Amino acid sequence: MSPLTRQQAAERVMDRADELAAISETPDALTRVSLSPEHLQANQRVGQWMQHAGMTVWQDSVGNLCGRYEGEQEGAPAVLLGSHLDTVRNAGRYDGMLGVLTAIEVVDNLHRRGARLAQAIEIVGFCDEEGTRFGITLLGSRGLTGTWPESWLATTDAEGISVAQAMVQVGLDPARISHAARNVADISSYLELHIEQGPCLEQKGLALGVVEAINGARRLRCQFTGEAGHAGTVPMNHRKDALAAAAEWMVAVESTTQRHGNNLVATVGEIRCVPGAVNVIPGEVTLSLDIRGPQDGPLDALLGELLTLAEAVAGRREVYFSAEEFYRIAATPCDFRLQTLIGEAVAAVQGESLSLPSGAGHDAIAMAERWPVGMLFMRCKGGISHHPAESVQAEDVALAIEAFGRAVTSLAASR
Repeated sequence: MSPLTRQQAAERVMDRADELAAISETPDALTRVSLSPEHLQANQRVGQWMQHAGMTVWQDSVGNLCGRYEGEQEGAPAVLLGSHLDTVRNAGRYDGMLGVLTAIEVVDNLHRRGARLAQAIEIVGFCDEEGTRFGITLLGSRGLTGTWPESWLATTDAEGISVAQAMVQVGLDPARISHAARNVADISSYLELHIEQGPCLEQKGLALGVVEAINGARRLRCQFTGEAGHAGTVPMNHRKDALAAAAEWMVAVESTTQRHGNNLVATVGEIRCVPGAVNVIPGEVTLSLDIRGPQDGPLDALLGELLTLAEAVAGRREVYFSAEEFYRIAATPCDFRLQTLIGEAVAAVQGESLSLPSGAGHDAIAMAERWPVGMLFMRCKGGISHHPAESVQAEDVALAIEAFGRAVTSLAASR
């Protein structure tokens, strides 16, 4: 791409992101949930942009928007590009949408030049990555990979409308969900461009980075149980203070995770103290633990050490500790060959490449169960995401389009 062409492409992406942000169920805050009128309107608008870029466009049986730019030979396997078009409530305008819009520019550049490659290029705007409406994440990508649990159809939203009912309301047939699944041979790989949703690239002064893995996660409900007592009458050396034990462990969680390194993170985000009175020694404390990391081995090692530390704190303070894991998702490594390919493209446009993990989930998690996946990160101001203050620079978008285009073209040119 020439500098002018790249700049014009970035300006189109920014304008289109603004246009999509206006498609919202509320006028004063961007909210666009799956299987809503706004969702279908966004699909229709993005579909028009895909068609303008020379693509054949359709909406699949779960509500994903799909487009195909044919290769040199009709029916060739495709490099699949994509991200999601749904949002959280009161969202920013780039999370998800940026990946779809930049992918369209990559295809449009080929179309303007009349170029066809050995492989086709497809783009998908996934219908429900966030899980905002039904509490189900990766609904669209699970449809495409054929891993949609049948039980999802009965899941309801806050108004009691089930997934099956919502599908019927927008003209989709729940009995045809399986038709969205793609044959493994039809797709060679999946690439996704996404804002970082964190501060690392900005702190390094870089616009772009290569994702090495999407973090795995473990979530637990933990509890320290001691003895409640009168705050004025029980001597300090006689107390079995559950909150003091929890506080000691929380500090240990922080310091131990920092010592482990390896891009591991740990968070205690919820805490409940019983009886919760100013003049009573806390007898029971319930708290959450969320730990994440790009590799399952170090993640599980950290979890084991943190639980051992909790038991030690409890034993020394003569209280009891228990923990129950209620959520677990494995780390998703990105394909090494695709990391290298994207890294070379990034280095070509910004002089150097940085590898980093993704702390947030993406549709690439589901896609990696069927195909090699690669991800390109672009910095966002302050690392802010899922918020109206979400912001990117047009200059960074231009670099992202250039790097993404180089990687996609190189990949799709191979047989």
